[in-house]
Amino acid sequence: MGGLAWITMKNKIAYLGCLSLIGMITTEFGVIGILPQIASHYQISIDQAGMLLSAYAIVVALAGPFMTMFASGFNRKTLMATTMAIFLLTGIVSAMAPPFWLLMTVRVLPAFLHPVLVATAVAAATSNADQKEAHQMMAIVIGGIGIATITTVPFATYLAGAFHNWQASFVLQAAISLTILILILLLLPSLPVAEKKSYRSQLMILKKPVFLATALCSFLMIGAIFSTYSYFADYLSKVNGMDEKTISLMLFLFGLTGIAGNFIAGKMLTKNISRTTLIFLSGLMAIAVFLYFSGPMSILTVLVIAVWGFLQTPCFLTSQAYMIETAPEAPEFANSISISFGNLGISVGTIIGGLSISSKGVQSTPLVMLFFAGAALLMMLIKTMLESRGRNAAAHLRDQN
Repeated sequence: MGGLAWITMKNKIAYLGCLSLIGMITTEFGVIGILPQIASHYQISIDQAGMLLSAYAIVVALAGPFMTMFASGFNRKTLMATTMAIFLLTGIVSAMAPPFWLLMTVRVLPAFLHPVLVATAVAAATSNADQKEAHQMMAIVIGGIGIATITTVPFATYLAGAFHNWQASFVLQAAISLTILILILLLLPSLPVAEKKSYRSQLMILKKPVFLATALCSFLMIGAIFSTYSYFADYLSKVNGMDEKTISLMLFLFGLTGIAGNFIAGKMLTKNISRTTLIFLSGLMAIAVFLYFSGPMSILTVLVIAVWGFLQTPCFLTSQAYMIETAPEAPEFANSISISFGNLGISVGTIIGGLSISSKGVQSTPLVMLFFAGAALLMMLIKTMLESRGRNAAAHLRDQN
């Protein structure tokens, strides 16, 4: 009975971690569907409005590893609750349509604790699981990304269109953050850290060439995603000729297939992490080509969007697993580096996508996606070569001894 209770507790922690990521993703990506309305309200360009996404990502990228190391000794429940409280504050202030500089400021505040939340939620869910079960628990937590893209993110876009008021999106974000904060306080047990690793032991993974190669691969993979996904609403509006309600339905479809992709990827990761990462990355390259030639709204366009969601959403999970696998001695810090490089990819991908829009139009963004994904594939090859060289060097040393 005690074993069953522990399994239930592990699942509870994983699902609360999943809910936390839903709140986090709703705050970070909820603006994607309303960027055109925000640009119109503040009378700025779409690429300037896109800074609401890229600035958030820059803060995560720069502050992430340091904040995670600093917070590594704190009670995990306290960290998760504090982070959701800050997300709540951000939603409330943003809903008031403050001056753009203030909107930008409150957008980046939760970004400082964003990687702490993800690393803490994953660590809490996987800390007492074996390797196979750990990937499944991680898939549950990271599954919050896919669930948010099918429910809260498109619903936020829908509300903004239904009420003809983009602030409605932020009201929803605040309500979700409040709900999850209450659930964490009521249902999550106290989660003190049993043993705090030294800063030095965590930093040592930065000396591993294979780990750094996987970090660059993660950066490029996420950059590929957000060079186009950041402008999802603008692309579907101008290239595919969709209205706001249709775009919200496409976001829903994107998220629905993304959850299916995430579930399948979670199963595949338990067998072979590198192969799973390669499959979904290769699929992302293929979908960039199909998206570029998708044209006006049609059944084919809807199919492309569905497959896009299926292939793209698992890339968050596969890129994290791909990195953490190379640093088993410091999984939380490796996770924070993964989040940091991933958000750097979000920022750079969004900026490069915005520059491409400014010079060649929004229809050019899938080509940027293709370039980033191709570079990520090259980094996977380099990582494989480094691993092979390391194995050969180790075998040579054994032969000498």
